[in-house]
Order: sequence, then structure tokens, then C-alpha cells
Amino acid sequence: MVYQIHPQDNVAVALKEIRTGVQVRCGQIELTAQDDIPKGHKIALRRIPKGAPVIKYGNVIGTAGEDIPAGGWIHTHDLVSQGDLRRSYVYEPAEEKIVPGRSSETFLGYRRKNGQAGTRNYIILISGSFCTNTHMTAFARMAAERFPKTPSFDGFLPLTHDCGCGQMGQDLINTRRVVASLIQNANFGGAFFVELGCENNLFETVRPYIQDFDETRFRKIHLQSETDEYGRAMEQLGELYELVCGDRRTPCPLSELHIAANCGGSDGFSGITGNRLMGRLTERLVGEHGATVDITEVPEMFGAEHILMSRAKDRETFEKVVELIGSFKGYIEKYGASASGNPSHGNKLGGISSIEDKSLGCIQKGGDCAVMDVIPYGHRAKEHGLNLVWGPGSDLVGVTAQIASGATMVLFITGRGTPVAFAAPTVKIATNSALYQRKREWMDFDAGTLIKGDTLEEKEQELFELVIAAAEGRYAASNERCGFYQIGILRDGVTL
Repeated sequence: MVYQIHPQDNVAVALKEIRTGVQVRCGQIELTAQDDIPKGHKIALRRIPKGAPVIKYGNVIGTAGEDIPAGGWIHTHDLVSQGDLRRSYVYEPAEEKIVPGRSSETFLGYRRKNGQAGTRNYIILISGSFCTNTHMTAFARMAAERFPKTPSFDGFLPLTHDCGCGQMGQDLINTRRVVASLIQNANFGGAFFVELGCENNLFETVRPYIQDFDETRFRKIHLQSETDEYGRAMEQLGELYELVCGDRRTPCPLSELHIAANCGGSDGFSGITGNRLMGRLTERLVGEHGATVDITEVPEMFGAEHILMSRAKDRETFEKVVELIGSFKGYIEKYGASASGNPSHGNKLGGISSIEDKSLGCIQKGGDCAVMDVIPYGHRAKEHGLNLVWGPGSDLVGVTAQIASGATMVLFITGRGTPVAFAAPTVKIATNSALYQRKREWMDFDAGTLIKGDTLEEKEQELFELVIAAAEGRYAASNERCGFYQIGILRDGVTL
């Protein structure tokens, strides 16, 4: 009926709705529910005095805002977050952490000229500004009708966005970096840059941020200079199509697989089913095969950052994690906001009560892996293993930053359910079986069976096999089945 995550916890998670007066047993503890406890929410295992810490995952998720009796419901009404506090940190490395290993196992991927391996072979249409969104969409539609998908070509993706015009300073540089990094992603066998001609963010301003660039797989159109932009676009997209259709999947080491692990629409089960399972998979992919997995959602590290810092591979990386947390807190403070605004309405309905509660569940996606590096916003990954990407909790902006870092597949864990899609195959993992059954068209995998008796070992193997099938194109992820692809770029500056 209830699940205690860590032996030190003074709360447990209700596995189903508990009515007032119902007798509850948790190990050797017997108590009576003092309130109605919704499914996924927390019940106090013992009396917690006002001001005392509330412990979940073996860590503090806030303090009691009032005296909470044993059997009481713990939620936003009686839990006080401390997530906005500025803290000082000491380098105290964990004794055991999983570092990238090596194996001879492979997957069938697309080997690019720069040595990286893609899981798909798309042609992207992208621009420096929003001014060409309508044309890009029209070009992609026309091209799809004229140049059909083949066994080695996965389609045209018009990656529209709302940035690039009226920006300045670091805000504009961020946009340029993200666009440049997306062009370099190994999933994109061809890139078509669409520029209007009068925007500040022409391709010549994006080009300096591109390090690995296959000129033969790139085309560009300047709309204001064309008499027949549609004819010219089809000519150039046709050239890319001929090149891309000649690509073939070849065996690539699993160490070349780069996965973005993210969660959205989380609930009280995220940290004990979906994210926990993702953590086990991360340990396997990184520890056994040397693959790369990255996580972002920096505000959803607040309250759990000390755990990530203890897993830094060395002192230099520890300092990078400290800077990551500090810089994001500075970003929040600059706008007079609070990290406590991060848990959404849906998160709270699902049982998450504070940013610390959410964060401690969120970081489960990294397992016990060593943090190998911190990737600034818009930059590309350099290290194999677990990386932290500077990005917000906002799903679209954060995952776009992960794809810009080089991720060629997204594993997205959700407890409330969301149809959100990204510019990469997006495998959706449901944290509870009710969601999986209700929204089958949105979901790819049911992690909720973990609370029904399935073992982590069984589910990890099942998920691993699905990931490899998706990486090799033998399985189409939910966003691909629906034809949904999106990007979002962070705005942090004035609009002129």
C-alpha cells in the first residue's frame, strides 16, 4: 500500500489512494492514516515536529511547516521548501561511482564524416530567425511530396523557432550556438539553411560556431535574392536527397550512442519507477559500453546537487557543477523568481511537493555514474559518460539543448503524460501503468509494472532492447509515429 524509498526516510509513498482511518503497514511500522492520502503522495511514518526535516530518498525535501502526526498527509500545505537557499559546497568525492567502460558491442547507425554516429538520417530545414518559418514549413511539405522516405532516409524536418531577430549580446550568441550545434547533430544527413536576407542572424554569423562541418551535405537559400524561391529550394533539397539516400547503416560501437535522458509531467512515482529505471539503464550504457548519457533540468537539481557534486570525476568537474548550480540560481534571481515555482500544477497533483522532492527523483536518471563534464548552453559534448547540460526544466528548451550537445535519441519519462516531441526519436516512458494504458499513442514503455512485481533487472533488459531497436530504426518512437518534431531556444535578453 505504501513504499519507503530509503531506510532513513520519515515518509512513504502511497501506491494507491488511502482513506482516513485506514490501517497502514510499512515494514515494522504500523500507523493509521490521519488524512485522505492521494495515490503517489506522501504519508508521514512518524510524527514530524514543525521545523524538522522531512526525509525522502534519504535526503531532505523541505521542513515541516506545522506539526505533522504519524499517518498525516505531507504535501504543499505543510512542507516548506529550502530550494532557493544559496549554499557553500565542499569537495567530498563518493567512494564508488561508475565511470565509462568499453565493450565490443555495436548498433547499426549512420557513420558521419566527423566520426560521429547517428540513429536517424533526416534532412533538416533550419534558419537563423523566425522570419522564414512559413517558408521552411512549405518547403518541407513540398519536398516530402516530391522526395519520399526510403529505407535509408527518414524525412524532412522543418525546425522552426521564434528567435534570431531583435536579439543582441549573449542572448543572440546563444541562438547562434544552438542552431550551429543542431546542424552538426549526427542524425542530420543533410542541412538546408533558410535565411530571409535582412536579419542579424544570417548563416555567416552562425558559421563560426560550427566546428565539424561537411560542406557537401549543406545547402543555403537567401529568400530576398530569389525570383523563384520554391523552385530553387526543391532543386537544392533534391541534391541533398540524392546524397542522403545513398547512406547506409553500418555497425557502430555502442560507445558512440548518445542519449538525452529527460523527464516532464513528473509524478510521485517518477523517482521510484521511470527515473530509477533510467538510472539503471544509464549505468549499463555508460559503465559497460562507454556510451554518453546527458541530463539537464538544472533547477531540478536544486536540493540534490550535493549528490551530483560528490560524483564529479575530479575536483575540476566538481567546480564546474558548483558553477552550474550557482549560475542557474543567479539566472532565477535576476528575474526575481523562485525555484519553488518549478513543480507544476500537474506535478503537485501527482504527489510532488517541493523542488527538492522533484530534484531527488529527477537525478535518479543518472544512476550512480560519475559526472564526466558540464556542458554550457548550446555547446557540444566532449566526454563520454554522464554529462550535465546547462538548461532549464522547460522540456522543449532543455531537450533541444541536449540534442544540440549531440544526443541522437531522447528517453523521456513522464507520470502525468505529455505529447511533447523533439528533433530526435523520443521514447516515452510512463511511470505508472494507468497512464501507459490510457495514452498508448503517446507512450512507448510501461515502467509502472515495477510496483506490480516486475524486477529492475527484467525491466532494464526490456528497456535496453527497446533502445537498441529504436537506435537501429527497427522501432519507431511515439513522436515519429505521430510525425511530431519541435525545438525551443532559451531567450535571456531584451527584444529590440
